[in-house]
Amino acid sequence: MSHKRQGNDLSRAVLTINLGAIADNFRNLSSRLAPDCQAGAVVKANAYGLGFEEVSKTLAKAGCGHFFVADLKEGIALRKILKKADIFVFNGPERNSESVFDEHSLTPVLNTLGQIESWGAYASDRGGLGGVIHIDTGMSRTGLDIAHVEQLADDVKKLGGMDLKFLMSHLACADEPSHPLNARQLDEFSRARSLLGAPPASLANSSGIFLGPEYHFNLVRTGGALYGMNPTSNTSSPMDSVVKLEAPILQLRDVDSPMTVGYGASSRVEGLGRIATVAVGYADGYLRSLSNKGSAFVNGVRVPVVGRVSMDYITLDVSKIPEDKVRPGSVVELIGPYHSIDALAEEAGTLAYEILTGLGTRHTRVYCSDGT
Repeated sequence: MSHKRQGNDLSRAVLTINLGAIADNFRNLSSRLAPDCQAGAVVKANAYGLGFEEVSKTLAKAGCGHFFVADLKEGIALRKILKKADIFVFNGPERNSESVFDEHSLTPVLNTLGQIESWGAYASDRGGLGGVIHIDTGMSRTGLDIAHVEQLADDVKKLGGMDLKFLMSHLACADEPSHPLNARQLDEFSRARSLLGAPPASLANSSGIFLGPEYHFNLVRTGGALYGMNPTSNTSSPMDSVVKLEAPILQLRDVDSPMTVGYGASSRVEGLGRIATVAVGYADGYLRSLSNKGSAFVNGVRVPVVGRVSMDYITLDVSKIPEDKVRPGSVVELIGPYHSIDALAEEAGTLAYEILTGLGTRHTRVYCSDGT
């Protein structure tokens, strides 16, 4: 699929999102699972910034039946898109919101004993509704600690009329296979599960899939890997690339004497050179931490970011590229086959998650299914 620039978008970056690659990544991850385990998909935060509706429909067509969102608002929005899928809400029900969950057929992830009791009581009145209990095994974030699990095991009446869909926890260091916390969390989770009668369980995220089948249980929650991030460490990514961010050169400047570049004069061209300006900045999700660190590609040739990233622009040193190979309008690859989102994140000193979810609204978005 090609994109023809029209009207006043001639200077805009184009963000191409390959829905076919997302579907392939889902099937790839699903193929790695232990028997009796299914893959669900995390589509919170606008499907990691790539488009809630487009991505969710693609995953449903690929066979995904379990979807996870962050809050009630996202759950309601997703239910309007997917009528039959199981939708789970990580934040759980706020006070007096149980009827809204019920109205939209949303399953809450219950993070406290109070939430469990309230939802259990409501479920009793409604003749039984599903719920998920979240246990904290090492994140120190949301979920019940082991003492509360023991209390719940001693008084199962707190569950009321709730149908316990599954027990879940979240791995803190799954992208570091040798980290000792992985095994400790698995042990803690298995112990908590046994206390509650060994219900269906979900522990692994994308990276957790690669820790081995003992981490898979009954449902895994795929996220970053769906969207092309590398779920493994120190190995090439097994996932297909999903996003491509390209922008045209807005202006070229020839430098024939020592000259500073950008705010704060943090970079200096000492002799002959050419500086290309591209209309992408931190307002578009190109992080300021990439100042004098980032890189891009023009015709397959790496060019460094020079000077500070500003709100609307970056500047690139294209001096090494022959003049007849670069001109205003020449396309610059910021994310793509030559420069993965993981590589850009490493240059920025952050995670690909931050890059992906922060890509701005000013980009022209193009969806394709075949990577073209």
